[in-house]
Amino acid sequence: MNASNDNRTVRIAMWSGPRNLSTAMMRSFGARADCAVWDEPFYAPYLKATGLDHPMRDEVLAAHETDPAAVARACAGPAPGGEPLFYQKHMTHHMVDGLDLAWVDAVRSAFLIRDPALVAASYEVKREKPTLSDLGVERQAELFDRAADRLGHAPPVVDSARITAAPEDALTALCNALEIPFDPAMLSWPAGRRPEDGVWAAHWYGAVENSTGFAPARTAEPLMTDHAKRLAERARPYYERLAKHAL
Repeated sequence: MNASNDNRTVRIAMWSGPRNLSTAMMRSFGARADCAVWDEPFYAPYLKATGLDHPMRDEVLAAHETDPAAVARACAGPAPGGEPLFYQKHMTHHMVDGLDLAWVDAVRSAFLIRDPALVAASYEVKREKPTLSDLGVERQAELFDRAADRLGHAPPVVDSARITAAPEDALTALCNALEIPFDPAMLSWPAGRRPEDGVWAAHWYGAVENSTGFAPARTAEPLMTDHAKRLAERARPYYERLAKHAL
């Protein structure tokens, strides 16, 4: 597919793995008056292509577009409601092998990372024995390299730990890197579910639905099974490679 010629819309693709502050970031951008958001556009195509048995699989496939080409065209198109900013929350592992990534050239890619020990521990609470593929770190590194090759320099990388420690500073740096103005409205939002949330919110979004802003990070070590520890160790080199470029 060809990238869109619509230059009026600034499309932001935030690439992350699961349990990575990604929904809170979507809330943050959605709190702007000038920004439309899209929650995991490729989740339904991913489930259809892989046949994986995720929580609420049938509901996701019934409620969301399953054709990746149609999703890609929409990602490269104008923002819903004609807003000037179009924030897209993408899970890196949804980009399955063979998927046409030409549409990515029409967006400004940024990468959200989190300590893999925290990711693995959090994910295992929601889904038993996740795999390295589930965490999306390998694919995130590939997408980072693709963006860097196209730009000629590293694309923006933001660590969730910095966001929770100093939200205004981190979000200002991210907005500067994306060449958009920072908006203080990004620092807080009303509690509750949003119309733009995917149908899967009922299973995954309990904590963020109770949130009204970026909460300080927990300081206690996460409780981890042996499986989660091994998974975090395998994921760490990918995290550290992107962390070198963090804002």
